[in-house]
Amino acid sequence: MLILTRKLNQKLIINDDIEVVILETYKNAVKIGIKAPNHVQVFREEIYREIKKANEQSKISDVKVLDNINTPSAKSFNIADKFKHKQ
Repeated sequence: MLILTRKLNQKLIINDDIEVVILETYKNAVKIGIKAPNHVQVFREEIYREIKKANEQSKISDVKVLDNINTPSAKSFNIADKFKHKQ
């Protein structure tokens, strides 16, 4: 981990296209501004964790749906059987 000290209005530059600026300082907090290209996603950590959690839950749900589709009765179903002429 890189640890830096910055003063008010000083910047950090990351990969030539991301800029982090110290905007304000408070007793126990720092307000920062981040300028980044549109394709770069920037999240607060707690929001990022919620997104990851929702994505993991979605994957589990998708697997459960697929498992239900792959039951023996679903596997033996053939759509062509519905259209066969009865003799």
